Amino acid sequence: MSARKEKEPVRPAEGIGEPLPPSRRLGRILDFMRIVWAVDHGLQSASKRMGAALGLTGPQRLVIRMAGKFPGISAGELAEILHVHKSSLTGVLQRLESRELLRRTIDPEDRRRATFNLTAKGRELDGLRAGTVEQAIRRALARVSDAEVEAARVVLVAIAEELLREDV
Repeated sequence: MSARKEKEPVRPAEGIGEPLPPSRRLGRILDFMRIVWAVDHGLQSASKRMGAALGLTGPQRLVIRMAGKFPGISAGELAEILHVHKSSLTGVLQRLESRELLRRTIDPEDRRRATFNLTAKGRELDGLRAGTVEQAIRRALARVSDAEVEAARVVLVAIAEELLREDV
């Protein structure tokens, strides 16, 4: 019988910001894309870990946070803030409702419109800090200046705008 190889633990990525050796240089565009892909992969991985540990994924946490900041927020307003289509939020909202973290209220003046508020259980998760993607972002932003954060924001907005163009 062959010994089963144990899965190695996932380690934090090292050297993401380090330049590649001369034989592996990619150029300005591909090198930047390499870092963006690392951020995307990191967000996805952290979201899955958070889901396993806390029972709440990154997108679900973000909806909880927005509903906590803006009680009575509509699905359309949530979609606008999160830069997604309303239909993309349907499953997230339904899961949060079924877990009794969000309460949906139908607008009596426009029955097509629903608003969302946190339940007591939802408010507990809204206050949670440890073990969240948010905590990792908070630690990362603490390592750089406000000017660097603003410069990164400007670049990320430009990238998001270009990626959302219809001719891409």
